[in-house]
Amino acid sequence: MPMRLGRDVVERWYKNPIITLEHVPFPCNTVFNAAATKMGDEYILLLRIEDLAGRSVFALARSDDGYHFTVDPAPALEPSKEEPFRSYERRGIEDPRITYLEGEYYIMYTAYSRYGARLALCKTNDFKTYERLGLISQPDNKDGCLFPRKIKGRYVRLDRPYGGGIGNIWLSYSDDLLHWGDSEVVMTTRGGFWDTDRIGACAPPIETEQGWLEIYHGVKNTSAGPIYRMGAALLDLENPSKVLCRSAVPILTPREYYERVGDVGNVVFSCGAILEDGGKLKIYYGAADTCICLGFADVNHLIDRCRLDTEGADLE
Repeated sequence: MPMRLGRDVVERWYKNPIITLEHVPFPCNTVFNAAATKMGDEYILLLRIEDLAGRSVFALARSDDGYHFTVDPAPALEPSKEEPFRSYERRGIEDPRITYLEGEYYIMYTAYSRYGARLALCKTNDFKTYERLGLISQPDNKDGCLFPRKIKGRYVRLDRPYGGGIGNIWLSYSDDLLHWGDSEVVMTTRGGFWDTDRIGACAPPIETEQGWLEIYHGVKNTSAGPIYRMGAALLDLENPSKVLCRSAVPILTPREYYERVGDVGNVVFSCGAILEDGGKLKIYYGAADTCICLGFADVNHLIDRCRLDTEGADLE
């Protein structure tokens, strides 16, 4: 597939955007972002979509090649009508991340209500039926994603608790995926940088020989409003709270019209990436809270970029 080179480490597909409101076969307001995985040879996107009532729901999109997707005719998941989930999902379910773990697909997402945002977890084997497992954080917490294997015998997640006007990336451990603790800070915002006001995980961590590659988003507030960009960091394989290197400059920043103009302008925001053979990464990202786009990056290139940026720099 031909690609148009840009000014970022991540290369945009020349036919972006790949999913817009017009591709959704049921009434809705907008398309935000998407979790991504592969089930056999089929590419799966779990889309966050705003319905006509203004709540976020999830829709499933499928593809044979990872470029051209068909959206299922009805939402895959909607806010629950059963307790205890009903009370905490009444304003929507948001920003899913899919992790294939121990033979099942786990979906960590944000449950949103008048009480704030908190993390929830469900699982599926076929993306036809879903089992809600539990509400797994206190408010306000979001941008949660599972590591794809246990580390030192325990499950691990990244998340973004928010308090005092600060949002940093934390790490927590669990023995059963429902009860989490031993939390510690992984990365913080950096004054004066592109990620100066708020950061959070994007796709679930990707295991490489050099470490866990984490694509994350950073927010910088400006007089014209916030700008959402994406960066990358490398975490130690057996001690993922240790940051080995971190990009000083964004790997993707809003530049194209479809990234700068929409329901919320100046946003690139990913919830999923798929590693292909040969180390090529397909990054699925939401643009301006209005459409889904596709970008490409070489994993080793991203790691080299992080290492170059980190030389002599303060990782925090």
